[in-house]
Amino acid sequence: MSLFFDALAQTLREADYLPHVLAVIWFVTCWWGYTRYAIWKGRDTPCLASVLHLYREDWMLRLMGRDNRIADANVIGNLERNASFFASSTLIILAGVLTVLGSTERAVSILAELPFVQVVSRELSEIKIICVALIFIYAFFTFTWCMRQYNFAATMVGAAPMISEQGVSDLERRAYAARAAGVISLAANQFNFGLRSYYFGLATLAWFINPWFYMLATAGVVFVLYRREFHSDVLAVMAYSHAPIGGNGTNNPF
Repeated sequence: MSLFFDALAQTLREADYLPHVLAVIWFVTCWWGYTRYAIWKGRDTPCLASVLHLYREDWMLRLMGRDNRIADANVIGNLERNASFFASSTLIILAGVLTVLGSTERAVSILAELPFVQVVSRELSEIKIICVALIFIYAFFTFTWCMRQYNFAATMVGAAPMISEQGVSDLERRAYAARAAGVISLAANQFNFGLRSYYFGLATLAWFINPWFYMLATAGVVFVLYRREFHSDVLAVMAYSHAPIGGNGTNNPF
């Protein structure tokens, strides 16, 4: 078995594929690892996802206190249209990527004329293009699933009990509001995953320059995502509270 791995490593070195393999492993690890880390850290740390979920719960509770819900339906419709826009844009991007795949030799020759670009074989260039296509295919399915979940949320808004409706307790209204807010948050999470696909898809374009720049671009994307999710100015504004928490004078509501 050790002889097999030694031979495989030697083959990768001879073919100059090892840096590209390492870059892909680094890319997958950063994308998957940051996704899991953000979910784990967001459970006990204020972040955009957790704070916005609290606002959605407040939104749904206030919805239960009014009969006119046209504005609420319009807000959900606007959110769904945002996802629809990105889904349509993703199809256009995929069409362009597949077009480039059909003329790989011309694309490789153009790239070879640029500075700092590492010249690779046509086969490796096609693998890179296919990887970009797979990322945006994932983004398309993510955005379309986001659209469906916003449709579910719109249905729940339409089915929400009216303020004058008899036989519905306050506890039932609060439980319904929590479920509706949960559906909207799930849709927003899918939208967030789709946007991350765009970020990492743009980072993958650096692979066409060289694998080391690809790894650097991937790390840069993770840094940007982390800063915006956990340390952005908009998070500080949304998480602000006038009431001190725990008697220590802080304004963190969590």
